[in-house]
Amino acid sequence: VQLQASGGGLVQAGGSLRLSCAASDRTFSRYVMGWFRRAPGKEREIVAAISRSGDSSYYGDSAKGRFTISRDNAKNMVYLEMNSLKPEDTAVYYCAREALRFQGVGGVRTTATQYEYWGHGTLVTVSS
Repeated sequence: VQLQASGGGLVQAGGSLRLSCAASDRTFSRYVMGWFRRAPGKEREIVAAISRSGDSSYYGDSAKGRFTISRDNAKNMVYLEMNSLKPEDTAVYYCAREALRFQGVGGVRTTATQYEYWGHGTLVTVSS
């Protein structure tokens, strides 16, 4: 499984970015997907996660009210729309696919250890 994140870049505070993640897996729709980030000097944290059908989602505290996760199962894509960006959002953003052991388990995964496949990440830099 390959996950390719894109869409990062330099943006001013208050601006917006849309991250995309393309999955090579033909069974994409069977898996919960998540976005994580790692800021300089900080631990990796969950940003958002979305259920297999896209009908439910979870947001980390930093993302609530500003970010929106979505997916297009027909295109094997997951997206992260980020609005009202702040300098503290500066980080490398990673998309991830849940671990195989969660097949058949409902809900979404909210911790990094529950994800098995990771993309290389895309850098988001928010200037003040």
